[in-house]
Amino acid sequence: MENATAMLGPKRLIKKHEFVRIIIQCLHSLGYKNSASCLESESGISHKSPESKLLEMQVLNANWEDSIGILNGIEDLTDETRASALFLVLQQCLLECLSRGDDSSALTILRKRVSPLKVGREKVHNLAAGMLSLKEMGMGKIDDSSICELRRKSLVELEKLLPPPITLPEGRLEHLVETAITAQMDSCIYHNSFREISLYEDHYCGRDQIPTQTVQILTEHKHEVWFVQFSHNGEYLASSSRDCAAIIWKVLENGVLILRHMLQSHQNPVSFVAWSPDDTMLLTCGNGEVLKLWDVETGTCKHTFGDHGFIVSSCAWFPDSKRIVCGSSDPEKGIYMWDCDGNEIKAWKGMRMPKVLDLAVTPDGENLISIFSEKEIRILNVGTNAEHVISEDYSITSLSVSRDSKFLIVNLNSEEIHMWDVAGKWEKPLKYTGHKQNKYVIRSCFGGFHCTFIASGSENSLVYIWNRGNSTPLEVLSGHLMTVNCVSWNPRRHQMLASASDDHTIRIWGPSQPRNITTT
Repeated sequence: MENATAMLGPKRLIKKHEFVRIIIQCLHSLGYKNSASCLESESGISHKSPESKLLEMQVLNANWEDSIGILNGIEDLTDETRASALFLVLQQCLLECLSRGDDSSALTILRKRVSPLKVGREKVHNLAAGMLSLKEMGMGKIDDSSICELRRKSLVELEKLLPPPITLPEGRLEHLVETAITAQMDSCIYHNSFREISLYEDHYCGRDQIPTQTVQILTEHKHEVWFVQFSHNGEYLASSSRDCAAIIWKVLENGVLILRHMLQSHQNPVSFVAWSPDDTMLLTCGNGEVLKLWDVETGTCKHTFGDHGFIVSSCAWFPDSKRIVCGSSDPEKGIYMWDCDGNEIKAWKGMRMPKVLDLAVTPDGENLISIFSEKEIRILNVGTNAEHVISEDYSITSLSVSRDSKFLIVNLNSEEIHMWDVAGKWEKPLKYTGHKQNKYVIRSCFGGFHCTFIASGSENSLVYIWNRGNSTPLEVLSGHLMTVNCVSWNPRRHQMLASASDDHTIRIWGPSQPRNITTT
């Protein structure tokens, strides 16, 4: 028998007896029964406690009163757990009475033993209804092999209920190892990869996992570039500029971008673009002008929304790629929902509707998030119409939502980026600082593996990258010559970032490597 007080590990934190016990459990679950038996024999440790073994014997032998006595004799069980465990035993006992045709005993157990248990009326009623159903269908009789199988299933459920050390949680060793791996990934500030993590060494990523170096400069725009956004499949990049044009760029297999379509139909500078979730369509918005819908494959304009009296400030798609929602900086216009043919589906407008500065629809389609009156974030559940408001102390210039629909970030003219949870449970935001923003609209984005990073432009011509867990910049990227207005992280190529600047260029950033910059 192993010494029950022996400790393992450099810090002596691991109880040897517990460690061996969960190894034996793991061997059993992996199917290595002989190895588990050998370890039990050599160590004198069983993965099942004495109480668990005794309970198993009594249940399998249908000694119900003894089973109940064992459960009542276990200390430190909560009343709820004890009642649930007794219910499982009595349920099996009742079922076997029915199988033998002993309806009277089954009814007595139900009335005098099960009903007093504090397990909830619904549970007791369901058991009674099940009894009646079995009798009506003539299915009370169960063969011996099925009875044994039902007893084993009841044991499995009992083991899930009873706390350690009486029973071990299922897959305990796997859970501990996964927890350790997750902790290492969470503490790795550069983690940005799908690659498998080995148990043979501690996990660590270097800065070559994130985009830190210019790999291509796009120069087709003839004026300030205000907006960039990668498509959801990561195969395209759209950009818009003060030169009144938008461009669709194709991302080749080797990571190089080439011009696919030049979209020239707006009379004013194009302030932003928005990809449909299926990436077949693109919305472009002229500054103080109409909204246009483009076919990505052909580069042709499919529809023009609104009129020159409707000043669109922002727009977003719903996940079905059939509905769009647009906000206006004109308080009288409010927010409109259209289909792709321009038919109005719904509108939120009126005298009390403040002007909309920016908006987004969460990727799951559940929430419409709007920036109202410069300092308010309004989150509307589209299905329930429930709404909650987050108030900021400084003016908000832009909004972005994470791919998992759980978080949003806003840029403030106080030179801070704030991250909030969409569910509205946080009392305070996570804050990110270091970039420069006083006068202009600067846009940030989530990016990387599991949206681990936040990137933002800046008025000092630099691009900033933060790990979400740290308020200070992880990397500061130089290269642009003027204000960086917008950034976009490729959702499929986690090491590709695009930035748009007043210097008329778009820079594509990749991991650090021998310098070979392409200009297009």
